[in-house]
Amino acid sequence: MAQKPKSVLLPVMAAAVFAGLGRMVMQKIKADRAARATNVAGPIDEKTRAWISEVVRTPRQ
Repeated sequence: MAQKPKSVLLPVMAAAVFAGLGRMVMQKIKADRAARATNVAGPIDEKTRAWISEVVRTPRQ
């Protein structure tokens, strides 16, 4: 009996999936580092701090 030829489709698909996942992980790491590097929030003055505190403490209706 002749042997069945082995399909290369499954290993190729598995490699593509792992490469895609690796790429997504690298993008997430780069995005997290960029977000950490750029600190958008600066120092808050007392008036702004009081307003935020008031807004947070006031119950909503």
